[in-house]
Amino acid sequence: MELMVLLSALVTRLLFVLHSLVGVWRVTEVKKEPKYWLLALLNLLLCLETGLTLKFKQGRGYKWFSPAIFLYLICIVPSLWLLEIHHGTQYCSNEPGAVQVNVTNQDVNQSGDSSHGSERIDHHIIQTAKVFVNQLSTICETVWTLALHQTFLLLLVVGRWLLPIGVEITRDQLSQLLLMFVGTAADILEFASETLDIEDVRKNYVLINAILAVWTWSMLQFPLDLAVQHIGCKPTSSSRQIPSLLLCRYSAELWNIWPFFIVRSILMGHFRIFNQMLVFFTAKNILVVILQLYRLAVITLDFRATILQKSRKGEVSCCPCEPYEATTHAPADQDAEMKECVAFPLREESQAPSED
Repeated sequence: MELMVLLSALVTRLLFVLHSLVGVWRVTEVKKEPKYWLLALLNLLLCLETGLTLKFKQGRGYKWFSPAIFLYLICIVPSLWLLEIHHGTQYCSNEPGAVQVNVTNQDVNQSGDSSHGSERIDHHIIQTAKVFVNQLSTICETVWTLALHQTFLLLLVVGRWLLPIGVEITRDQLSQLLLMFVGTAADILEFASETLDIEDVRKNYVLINAILAVWTWSMLQFPLDLAVQHIGCKPTSSSRQIPSLLLCRYSAELWNIWPFFIVRSILMGHFRIFNQMLVFFTAKNILVVILQLYRLAVITLDFRATILQKSRKGEVSCCPCEPYEATTHAPADQDAEMKECVAFPLREESQAPSED
C-alpha cells in the first residue's frame, strides 16, 4: 500500500471524526445532558469502515459510492438536527473582539504567575486553554450552529478531494466533481440558512422538520456521487430511450434543484411567508429550472436530428452514440435491439440494395 494513499485515507477520516465530535460536544452543551455523548459512538462505524477499506481496497474508494462520506453524514447530521430543533435564544454579542480581550487579560495574569519559574509554564498553558474553551462556550448557539454548517460543507468538499480515488474514476472526473460539489454546497447552505432563519418558520415545528428533511435528502448526493455518473454517463443498450438518457445525464440537477424550489414555493404560496432573500432564491430556482428545460429541449432536438440524418444516409445504427456494424447475418439480440428504435424509421436489410 502506498504511503500517501494510507495517509490520505487516515487523515481524512480523522478530520471527519473530530468534526463530528465537536458537533456532539455542542449538543451536550446546549442540552445540558451528558447522555448525548452517546452520539459519539456512531464514529465506531467510521472506524470499522476505515479498517475494511484499508484491508480490502488498499485505502482507495469506489466510483459510484463513498462509504466514508456516507458514514460521516450519519455521524454529524443527528447533531445538526438537534441543534437546529433546539435553536437556543442565547444573546449574540455584536463585539467580535470580546472573546479575544478576555483571553488576553487572563493570559497576562497567568504570565505574571509563571515568571517565578519554568516549572509553571505547563500550568500556564493549561489555564490558557481552559480560558479559551470557556470563552468558546459563551458564543451564542446560532453562531455555533452556522459555523458547524459551514465547516461541514467545506469538509465534505475537502474530504472528497483528499480521499484516495478508485481505479474507476479519473482525476479529470474528480476535478469536475469537486467543482460541482462547491456549487452544490453553496446552494445547500443558502437554503438551510435563509429558510431556517425566518421567524415564522421557527414557530412552526412541522416546517422545521420538513426543511431539515429536504436538507438531509440533498446531502445524500455527496456520497452517491451523482455528479460522477453525470460526467461518465455513456448510453448503452439499456439507455437508448431519450428520457432514460436525459435522466442519466441530469440526475444531479433534479436531485438538488426541485426539492429546494418546491419548499420555497410552499413557504410563499401556502404559508404566506415572504422576505427579500426568500423571493430572490425562489426566482433563482425558477430561472435555473427554465434554463435546464431549455437545455433538455436543445439536446433532445439535436438527438432526433442526428438519428434522422443517419436514417437518410441509409445507416442502420439506431443510436448515434453507439454505432452498429452491419454484418451479413446479424445475431438475434442485435435484431431485437434494432426493433426497439421504432420511433425513427430506418431502412430494413430487406430493402437495402443487393450487392452483386
